[in-house]
Amino acid sequence: MTYYIQHDSPLGTLLLAASEHRLSGIYFEGHKHFTGIQGWQYVPSHQLLKDVASQLDQYFAGQRRDFNVPLDLVGTQFQQSVWRELLQIPFGHTISYTQHAQRIGNPKALRAVGAAIGRNPVSIIVPCHRVIGASRAPTGYAGGLAHKCTLLALEGIQLS
Repeated sequence: MTYYIQHDSPLGTLLLAASEHRLSGIYFEGHKHFTGIQGWQYVPSHQLLKDVASQLDQYFAGQRRDFNVPLDLVGTQFQQSVWRELLQIPFGHTISYTQHAQRIGNPKALRAVGAAIGRNPVSIIVPCHRVIGASRAPTGYAGGLAHKCTLLALEGIQLS
């Protein structure tokens, strides 16, 4: 069963989703690749989702750099390897898609890495916004490029 709540943020309403004890999704309004809430249950009292909402509020207020959230990342082995490596990018830092492909040991899989990053179900906490183009330009973000730029600016990252 997937449970969800909606949470107001500086980036608009976020949809937070979880299994019983693990976060499985954070989605922006109009999020690319989001398939909807069919079969999900709205539970505003879900403790994990309330905790995630609180941590996100702290992040947006500049009071949190790291998240302490158990994750339920559902995807292929390759996608999961890409997403696990995203968790290694520190707050306030960026890497290129090429560097990310190298870091997972698959430097020739640049397009596949980009596609997997785009399918990251847990935006913000699994920081796919920290992966940018080789020219230091913000490129691609399933939640919208404006949101990516806002998240990067929140972390003090200046781009070209």
